[in-house]
Amino acid sequence: MDGSTIDSERAEELVSVSRTTVGDELRSVTYFTEADVEQLYLRSDLDQTADLVGFAELERTGFRADDLYKGTQLGEHQATVRMFEHGYLTRVTENGYGVWVTTDAMSMDRFEELSSALKKVLGRGTEDE
Repeated sequence: MDGSTIDSERAEELVSVSRTTVGDELRSVTYFTEADVEQLYLRSDLDQTADLVGFAELERTGFRADDLYKGTQLGEHQATVRMFEHGYLTRVTENGYGVWVTTDAMSMDRFEELSSALKKVLGRGTEDE
């Protein structure tokens, strides 16, 4: 991480809350904005083969989803969880910042805990930026 996309303190906090919530099932943590993407963590047994730019292009739809879901009877959009053959991707966006976390299989309660923790970190201090 070179610090050009996200400050090191926030990056470390995103990885820390992900590790704390997910534990050994954590695969990766990636931060993104409308313009940039940066992988903050990749588990050592995985290869760095993902197309981060392509993933970010898709996950940026979360910024628009936050606006489109406002005022619905479902309440505020919290997160998106995608299921894959070998794991899950959880995307959280807040105030123009986003993070996706990939994991091995785990219970739905842990996805909810993860989303809540990430949203708090993304929302902290962004009012000043």
